[in-house]
Amino acid sequence: MASSSTSAPNGILLVDKPQGFTSHDAVARVRRLAGTRKVGHAGTLDPMATGLLIMGLGPSTRLLTYIVGLSKEYLATIRLGSSSTTDDAEGELLGFAPQTQLSKVTEEDILAGVHSLTGEIEQIPSSVSAIKVNGKRAYDLARAGESVELKARPVTIYSFEVNNIEFGQDDAGNGYIDVQVRVECSSGTYIRALARDVGFKLGVGGHLTALRRTRIGDFHVMDAVDIESMAGAPQLQKPSDVARRIFPAIDLNETQALELSQGKRVLLEGYPDSAEPVAAIGPQDRLIGLITVKKNLSRVVVNFPTETESS
Repeated sequence: MASSSTSAPNGILLVDKPQGFTSHDAVARVRRLAGTRKVGHAGTLDPMATGLLIMGLGPSTRLLTYIVGLSKEYLATIRLGSSSTTDDAEGELLGFAPQTQLSKVTEEDILAGVHSLTGEIEQIPSSVSAIKVNGKRAYDLARAGESVELKARPVTIYSFEVNNIEFGQDDAGNGYIDVQVRVECSSGTYIRALARDVGFKLGVGGHLTALRRTRIGDFHVMDAVDIESMAGAPQLQKPSDVARRIFPAIDLNETQALELSQGKRVLLEGYPDSAEPVAAIGPQDRLIGLITVKKNLSRVVVNFPTETESS
C-alpha cells in the first residue's frame, strides 16, 4: 500500500486551564485533539489554579525548557486567619486565629507584610511541592506521612500588590481577612508559600484560596484558548514567531540553514558574539535552531527538525 507523509503538529499553544483540571488532564486533551503523543507543557498549575498553561507540540517541545524559566504573573487570594497542611485550600485546615488576635491586624500591617516579601527573598517551598528530596517528590513524602524539610531558595518578587482587603466571618463564626493580590515573580516562586509567609509574619496564619496565572514572559492568558471549548486540531503559534519573542534572532539564507540543520558551524560575518541563545531562522520563516556565536561562527545549542507523520 502506498503511503504519504504530512507535517506533524509543530508549534506552541496557549491554553486557559480551568479549575479542577490537572496539567496532565490538559495535555491529554490536546494530545487527543491534535492526534499526536508529542505534547508537553511549561510550568505545572495545581488543580485548584486556573489560567495560562503553555504547551509545545512536536519539535516545539524543545522550546519549553526556555519558556518555563521566564517570569510569571499571578492574581491570587490570600486568606489570613488560618493555615493549612498544603498552604492552600486543598489541604486540611490547622486551626483558626482567635478573633481578638485577628482584629488587631490592620490594612497597614498587611501592606507592610506584603512589602517585606518583595524583592530578592529566600523562600522555603511548600512541603507539598514537586521538588525532589533524595530522588522522591516532596508531595509524595508528605502524603506518606514523612517529615519533609525543604531548604530555602532564592527567588525574586518583582511586584507584590494588594488590590483589595475584605474582613469577614465564615459560617462557623471564624473570622478571616481575604487579601486579593497581584504578584510578578521569577520562575520557581511558590505563591502558596507567599500566602503562608504573610500569615506567619502577621501572627495569624495564612493560606491560598484562589490562584490564576495571567502571564508567562511575554505570553498572556488573554491570548489563550479555553481548553474546554476546543474541538478539532488546535491552531498553533509558529515556532519561529515564539522564538523571536524569547530570543534575539538572526535570519539565515538557504545554504546557512541547510548547514546548520546538519549540525555544522556556520559563518555569520559581522554578527556579535553571544553566549546566550540566538534563534536561527531560515527561509520560509522556519526555526532551524538555537545557537551561540563566537568569532563569527555559530555553535548549535539545539536544532528543530521538521517532523513528518505517515498516513
